[in-house]
Amino acid sequence: MKLSNLINDYYLSFDFNSLRKETKAQYQYFLGILNDTKIDGSTKLGGHKLSDISSKLAKRAYEQWCGRGVSLANHIVSVARVVYNYAIEMETYNMNPFTGIKKRKSVSRKVVWSKDDVIRFLDTAYSDFSTRNIGLIGQMAYEWCQRLGDMRVIKWSNLDLNKGTMHIEQSKRRAEVFLPISDELLGMLKQQNEEFGFQEYVAPRTKAFKGVYRPYSLHELPKLARKIMDTAELSNELRLSDLRRTGTVEMVDAGVSMGNIMSVTGHANPQSVKPYMKNTLKSASLALNTRRGLTD
Repeated sequence: MKLSNLINDYYLSFDFNSLRKETKAQYQYFLGILNDTKIDGSTKLGGHKLSDISSKLAKRAYEQWCGRGVSLANHIVSVARVVYNYAIEMETYNMNPFTGIKKRKSVSRKVVWSKDDVIRFLDTAYSDFSTRNIGLIGQMAYEWCQRLGDMRVIKWSNLDLNKGTMHIEQSKRRAEVFLPISDELLGMLKQQNEEFGFQEYVAPRTKAFKGVYRPYSLHELPKLARKIMDTAELSNELRLSDLRRTGTVEMVDAGVSMGNIMSVTGHANPQSVKPYMKNTLKSASLALNTRRGLTD
């Protein structure tokens, strides 16, 4: 049996189909990379027999994935282990070559966008109909400090445009968040509703496939966003996923309380918010000015 056959069998399994919709999409994304990976330009891993994928080959694949990001590589290994363990349980194969891989520690990203970066990205995205919905996904992630994965599949049923509110259950922690919609974003969403309100998603692909409007996939969204950022001449260091962090850091800079920040981001533990607490001049100035006001 080839690895690609095992992956397809796993997709048909109860184990896979009992996962949440968002988790399925993530697994498919990571398994797609696993399947398509080539070591030294040879055959894709998916084309190898299971018996030909040794621990050494798995290790080399992991090192290659780390070149694209340690966090990504760790996720691929985790999902690969799940698939191989499924094969062992089904007695299709008897070993897991990814078990012995020691994952590297992922360094938390600290990159934030400037206001000018955000404006240039949105202006560029909104200037072209084919990219407008990517801009809207980015704007929602930034204004509401939410994950791109949740914003790309947000539905009209999550919004109350009359009351100007948004409500979702986050896919990662299952936290419920209830957020207001700013006047600027509300105007964008009302216009969007006039053109895309006939189907369920707020910001799907702008072209239908076989008459159906589908959300952008986790795989294509960052690639398409990168093209927009290149057109806007933004730094290669920036990622669309940084917009959630950017909005959260802005709340910290503004002196918003930890409890209020958590009610926006959906975090249940203050420790989870700590990575967003950067030492910035604005934050320090706010602290010192507040101190002076209390002691003068």
